Amino acid sequence: MRAWEVAEPGPIEGELLRFVEKPVPAPGPDELLVHVRACGVCRTDLHVSEGDLPVRRPGVTPGHEVVGVVAGTGGAVSGFAPGERVGVAWLRRTDGTCGYCERGSENLCPASEYTGWDADGGYAEYTTVPAAFAYRLPEGVDDVALAPLLCAGIIGYRALRRAALPPGGRLGLYGFGGSAHLCAQLALAQGATVHVLTRDPAARRLALALGAASARGAYDEPPEPLDSAILFAPVGDLVPVALRALDRGGVLSVAGIHLSDVPPLRYESDLFYEKELRSVTSNTREDGREFLALAARHGIRATTHVYPLERAREALRDLKAGRFDGAAVLVNDRPPQS
Repeated sequence: MRAWEVAEPGPIEGELLRFVEKPVPAPGPDELLVHVRACGVCRTDLHVSEGDLPVRRPGVTPGHEVVGVVAGTGGAVSGFAPGERVGVAWLRRTDGTCGYCERGSENLCPASEYTGWDADGGYAEYTTVPAAFAYRLPEGVDDVALAPLLCAGIIGYRALRRAALPPGGRLGLYGFGGSAHLCAQLALAQGATVHVLTRDPAARRLALALGAASARGAYDEPPEPLDSAILFAPVGDLVPVALRALDRGGVLSVAGIHLSDVPPLRYESDLFYEKELRSVTSNTREDGREFLALAARHGIRATTHVYPLERAREALRDLKAGRFDGAAVLVNDRPPQS
């Protein structure tokens, strides 16, 4: 099969992400073999390719927003049929026995594994996934539209929950890429007032088109104090900016897996009056199931830009340079092998 691999982590402007031929993977006893039809391009893929996230698997194939069909199953799998459409997301496996898993916080499992980091992901014609971590997908939505929901959407949903937005509250979104533009749609559907703060003029236009009350520069003040804010941009300098924008008792959640260094915080201006700063770590499968149901109910759709699979490196370069709004999606047009 054709697949991309990180030959060596380094700047995406180089040639270290390579398009190669690999054997079709064999599913383990509890796994599905999935023929990839679409795979979203996530900023985490960029972090893996460039080495911001330490390499866990030499020559790993990135990609963890996969929509595909079951092409085979391991011997211990039941309940999935060949040809059934499934989703593959970032969280690939947990031990299921540690204290975090037992209390419903499997996203904190120390033994957790991740698609496109610990195991080969969806920048390929085939990938595998433990059947227990595959998502059943709603009908009536095409592959390209669904792909970004499987990470950008799910992590945005968890970040929104972590931000503790009150009913009808005022939400600030710092950065407005693939995850934020889905999170905004959900927050608006639930009655929030959304203010977007981002450097990208095209993203500001998209935010207003989706219903945001305002869209300003990333370092600007929002037009009113915020009850909650989510930092999607991987820019530590924005943490004190967002904290100062919060009203008393407000919460800032940081959605990214990678963040540049945060400058010193001033207690009185940045944290006093019971403001809270929270991180977000991956997601649980329940987060994923809840978000996919909400997305179907509220008609949440990604703004997408399609690239063929062989142009994955170009898609990541465009993501890094901010050349598109919404989300990029790789499409594999080759039929399954017989």
